[in-house]
Amino acid sequence: MGKGGGCVPSKKRQPPASTVAGAPSSSSAPRDAPEVEASASGAAAAAAGGRRLRLYIVFYSMYGHVEALARQAAAGVAAVDGVEAVLRRVPETLPLDVLEKMQAPAKDPAVPVIAAAADLEEADGVLFGFPTRYGAMAAQMKAFFDSTGSLWEKQKLAGKPAGFFVSTGTQGGGQETTAWTAITQIVHHGMLFVPIGYTFGSGMFKMDEIRGGSPYGAGVFAGDGSRQPSETELALAEHQGKYMASIVKKLAQA
Repeated sequence: MGKGGGCVPSKKRQPPASTVAGAPSSSSAPRDAPEVEASASGAAAAAAGGRRLRLYIVFYSMYGHVEALARQAAAGVAAVDGVEAVLRRVPETLPLDVLEKMQAPAKDPAVPVIAAAADLEEADGVLFGFPTRYGAMAAQMKAFFDSTGSLWEKQKLAGKPAGFFVSTGTQGGGQETTAWTAITQIVHHGMLFVPIGYTFGSGMFKMDEIRGGSPYGAGVFAGDGSRQPSETELALAEHQGKYMASIVKKLAQA
C-alpha cells in the first residue's frame, strides 16, 4: 500500500514536495439540535464582513505524494479571491523507529500538525487528502476522524462542504473506492460532499498517459515510490482546490 494502496509499502524514499488530539468518539446520540444554521450564517457573515473564507486542506502523507497534491490544491485555492487555504497535516501514529525502517522522509515543519479536531470549526470548507490502505483511507487519517466525536455530538461540522484527494500505489489500488468509502465519515457529520465530477474538462478524458484522479477528486499513482506526480495530476489537484474554493464562496454568499 505504502504511498498509495493495493501493494506492500515501498522502501524507496520520496522527498517532501515543494498551514491531534481530539475528544474520543461519543457512543451517545447528539443531545443538541444540529447547528447548521449557525454555521452557515457564520460563513455568510464572514463573507459580508470582509473576512477571508478559510478552506482547510487536511492531509496525511507518508512519502510526499499526497503532500504534493495538497500544496497544488492550495495554489488553486489562492486563485479564488476571498478564500485562503490552510494546510494542516494529521498526527502520525507510527513510532519513529518504524518510520525509519520504512524509509519515510521527515515531515516538513512548515506544514503544522492540526492542533485539535476542534480546529475544523474554523473552516468554511475542508479538503481531506490521504493514501490508500487496501482501498480505504490510511489509519492515520481514520484515527483523526475518530477523534472528532465531540464535533459530531453537537454537529459542529454540519453543512460544511468537504472533498477528498488520494494516492494509490497501483492503477487498481483504490482511486475511487478510497474516496467512496471515506464518504461515510463526512455523512455522519452532516457535511456536504463536493466531488469534482468532470469539471476538469478534456483532462479527465485523456487516455495517452497514466493519470490518477477520478470524478471523486484528484489522485496520484505512486507506484513503488519513485514515480513523481505528473503535470496532469498536479493540474487536477490545482483545479480541485480552485473548484472547491468557488463552492465555499458560493455557499457563503447564498
